[in-house]
Amino acid sequence: MSGGVSARVWALHLAVIAALLAAGFLLPEYHRGVFARILVLAVFAMGYNLLIGYAGLLSLGHAMFFAAGLYGAGLPVYHLGWGVLPAFAAGIAAGGALALVIGALALRTVGVAFMIVTMMFSQVVYLTTLYFTTWTRGEEGLVLSPAMRRIDLGGAALSLSDPVARYMIALFLFSVVLLLSLRLVRSPFGRTLVGIRENEERMRMLGYDTFRAKLAAVVVSGLACGAAGAAWGLMFGYVGSGFASIQYSILPLLWVLVGGAATTLGPLLGTAFMFYVVDYASGLTSAYLLLVGAALILTVLFFPRGVLGTMRERWLKWLP
Repeated sequence: MSGGVSARVWALHLAVIAALLAAGFLLPEYHRGVFARILVLAVFAMGYNLLIGYAGLLSLGHAMFFAAGLYGAGLPVYHLGWGVLPAFAAGIAAGGALALVIGALALRTVGVAFMIVTMMFSQVVYLTTLYFTTWTRGEEGLVLSPAMRRIDLGGAALSLSDPVARYMIALFLFSVVLLLSLRLVRSPFGRTLVGIRENEERMRMLGYDTFRAKLAAVVVSGLACGAAGAAWGLMFGYVGSGFASIQYSILPLLWVLVGGAATTLGPLLGTAFMFYVVDYASGLTSAYLLLVGAALILTVLFFPRGVLGTMRERWLKWLP
């Protein structure tokens, strides 16, 4: 990729971050709160996108990594009185550790078998959160009070229950993960993942350790999803088993496919689009899923590779 195109790519991503920063001051309070949630969920989608978009691995169990981060951060805060920052680090570590174990096992399968195995492991995690109700309270969940969600900054304190602070922290997390994702997919490692996606046997014949590369992709994906789960629990004050259910494995798949798989900004666009479609449709009718389904069908018809994926294919070849 030429230097001019590279500069254009980085400028686009920095411009998106700048626009989101300005939106934090310009949006009404309701939409600012919505976008704080969208930014955290977009991090979840970016983690998923690394696996399905670049490595070509279709997982139906990514809710377990989000839940690992959620509980990895939420349980120490609720039961052990940990601070926000150590708990957040614990949530990221939990997502990465679970991804390492699950990846080492699930990657011994391929194709549909990989998809089924990840879904089975995810269901085990979900049932585990329901079984240990003494600690997790199952579907009822744990509510983290505002006092538990304060970051001590010397003589001052930053409360994660403050809407403005919450938005800015969500934006900071999103920006870090976005720029790291862009750097990663443009690196030799990212190119290796694309090569494995296109023809794993050829990459193996060229001397690449495809198992190790795919395992690294699963771990990085788990770290990003764990960070999203930890941030969700700490920022919005709720940790529940519902986030480990199969629904939260399907949602990032939809977000990525709508926005554009193997595009760095597609997860954000897909998450925002789907979030607002559901929000708007649910205000019109109790059968809102019918409208959501119609919107998905139209999107697939006009943007078969997702919005940004189709735009890249037809008009903007330089989009990453």
